[in-house]
Amino acid sequence: MNTLTLLPFIVLIAAMFLMTRSAKKKQQQAANMRNEMQPGSGVRTIGGMYATVKEVNEDTVLLDAGPGVDLLFAKNAIGAVLTDDEYNRIVHGIEHDLKSDVVPDDASSLTETDEPAADAAAASDDKAVDLGKKDAADEPADEAGAAEAKADDESKKTDGDSEAK
Repeated sequence: MNTLTLLPFIVLIAAMFLMTRSAKKKQQQAANMRNEMQPGSGVRTIGGMYATVKEVNEDTVLLDAGPGVDLLFAKNAIGAVLTDDEYNRIVHGIEHDLKSDVVPDDASSLTETDEPAADAAAASDDKAVDLGKKDAADEPADEAGAAEAKADDESKKTDGDSEAK
């Protein structure tokens, strides 16, 4: 056989080898992470539940999900082992010096004013914007036109059975 006819098969086999190799690496990293779990560390299960590891066995993990709530999970059901800071931030809402690293969503913190917001609103001389809408009180009442429109609407209403008879 010619080597050119074997080239597509060789490329296909090499691609399959590389894909399985990366999948095996990910599985190995997940297994190492699960084996490094210790009692007291925070975890997230593959179902999205956050808990604290109470006891680690060969194939199972006993988790403390709350006061008096102990759950037994398979080790494979642990999705991630969290750091203490991350676990406290997610579960207890405790921020650990993250405020200094947060960038504001708007530019309000960049513009510093000495006057309070109430004084700023009173000091601004913005006029009300006229959007072209008129209130019913502003329009002259045309009673004759309204009565005529009401009579037209009533004459258009018919009983569906009257035409069929």
